[in-house]
Amino acid sequence: MQYLETTLGSLLRQQARQQPNRDFIVYADRDLHWTYAEFDKRVDDLARGLLAIGLKKGDHVGIWAANVPDWNTLLFATARTGMILVTVNTGYKLHELEYLMKQSDLKCLFLADGFKDSDYVSMVYELVGELKTVQRGLLNSPRFPALKTVVYVGSQKHRGMYSMSEILLLGQHTQEIEILKIEAECDTNDVVNMQYTSGTTGFPKGVMLTHRNILNNGLGIGDNQRFTRNDIVCLPVPLFHCFGLVLGVMAVITHGSTAALLEWFDPLLVLATIQKARCTALYGVPTMFIAELNHPMFKLFDLSTLRTGIMAGSPCPIETMRQVIDQMHMSEVTICYGLTESSPVMTQTRYDDDLESKVETVGRALPGVEVTIRDPETHAECPDGTHGEFCCRGYNTMKGYYKMAEETAACIDEQGWLHSGDLGVKDKQGRFRVTGRIKDMIIRGGENIYPKEIEDFLYTMPGIKDVQIIGIPSEKYGEEVGAFVILHDNITITEEDIKDFCRGQISRFKIPRYVFFVGEFPLTSSGKIQKYLLREQGAKLIHDR
Repeated sequence: MQYLETTLGSLLRQQARQQPNRDFIVYADRDLHWTYAEFDKRVDDLARGLLAIGLKKGDHVGIWAANVPDWNTLLFATARTGMILVTVNTGYKLHELEYLMKQSDLKCLFLADGFKDSDYVSMVYELVGELKTVQRGLLNSPRFPALKTVVYVGSQKHRGMYSMSEILLLGQHTQEIEILKIEAECDTNDVVNMQYTSGTTGFPKGVMLTHRNILNNGLGIGDNQRFTRNDIVCLPVPLFHCFGLVLGVMAVITHGSTAALLEWFDPLLVLATIQKARCTALYGVPTMFIAELNHPMFKLFDLSTLRTGIMAGSPCPIETMRQVIDQMHMSEVTICYGLTESSPVMTQTRYDDDLESKVETVGRALPGVEVTIRDPETHAECPDGTHGEFCCRGYNTMKGYYKMAEETAACIDEQGWLHSGDLGVKDKQGRFRVTGRIKDMIIRGGENIYPKEIEDFLYTMPGIKDVQIIGIPSEKYGEEVGAFVILHDNITITEEDIKDFCRGQISRFKIPRYVFFVGEFPLTSSGKIQKYLLREQGAKLIHDR
């Protein structure tokens, strides 16, 4: 693999020179188009504005917003000036926001109005009451000693905050700031982005990613989808997460393609964007694709321009994959696996893999990335066909967790192997399967049970839309198998029906002892299922019986 040894800011400038009039950012729902040249100029204006208000190389700048148009402007402006963009989960509440602002040493926070039921402006005022009484840019908060500046992403005025339009205007009038010189001082191995792990267990950790990490990961991901300058990628996935930022924007910028963004996921807007922008690729987690396929207006839209895309975040039922290929024309759709710490993709299916490979495996190692399955206890490499822990090594390994040296050392061993905490197996063809997380593995009376194996089997039962297998505490066996099941509409299935379906098909000890029917699963803002909440819910339901 030929690595990119450049920075985000320099690569954008290169693309703007080579194809100034090609669209880079598109919002089809509001007829917003920024060509590479227009976007490059906007990034320069914002970069100068950031420097004019006192920010400098190495400062941590937070962004707390859905996929608003200037989200990417800030990403590239901070990259161009050597600052580090800290992405804030759109679903965060007060306690989580306070933790991140303190732990990340945030110097500046950009924020939008809010998202869903959260009012971001009110929440920041509640945490940082001094904002209403001090001059902008001169904040002195005992609670957040590093924080000096807050910027509202929009033109509306809020006490103590700059507005995005003011920062852009300021940048336009400070042309004497030598952006090219500052950009030249940035290095490909500098940290450019910090993302906080979802926090499904323990305190979130700030994953430090470099220009080299995410640009090369995007390059490999796009190559496996055969991206060219003519591709238009529909991105309804969040930018604060690697799915949107790396699999999406980095794959686009490294191939000179176009990103058709949505501010948030709405299945109808996704279908309309594909038709209007003539998208060739679509990203999403399986639940997003299911929502699009099942939308009552699905058949009214022309999706014939679609060719490829990525489905990631959780396993895809084979029937859903078949519908995506047949009804959405995505014959070259791919599956990715990885984690934030690996920038994030380790493995990906290829565009010409067969249907079974796309639902039963997570593909082969990305070029330039070593992926192995290792024994969780001895760390020895496992033979093909033997379960163990996913580990990877290569350009994509994070720089570390911010201010968490001990946790970093526990994650990256002395040989440079990044330990994922995920369980998997490799076949003789070099394809990998995910079988669960080490902490998700159920141990029933000494038998190791891999939840994904049972989930994959239950997906074959007619009437089951989705299922999650978790361990339920048991005095006799230590743990019993519990199944949380979502049924298709107008389907009636009993707990005994599911057990009967399993009998004779899977080992007796793998048959769910408990079955719970639910309408939805608890999700993180990035679409990952929070199994620890299901475990807590299952234990309570059993206790209450």
